[in-house]
Amino acid sequence: MATTFASLRLAGLTDEQKLELVGQSWDDLVSSVPPGGLLTDALRDELRRRRADAVARPDDWVVWEDARATSILRVEEGTEEYPGRRVSE
Repeated sequence: MATTFASLRLAGLTDEQKLELVGQSWDDLVSSVPPGGLLTDALRDELRRRRADAVARPDDWVVWEDARATSILRVEEGTEEYPGRRVSE
């Protein structure tokens, strides 16, 4: 049987309670796995490729803080415009 919100009797939780549960679940997961243990070789290779691309073409990337701020403004203003640039941390 698949684990679902209903089977765990979590369907009645508020959104805030669900987010708190997700946060606690994530913290528990990452604390039980060694650093980098959740990355497959393919994901690790992709991260290396993206990092190399960001270093080679820095003007094509946006730092996370700027992308986040732009996203928050778009939600607050209800706009759909975005410059179409890739996001880098």
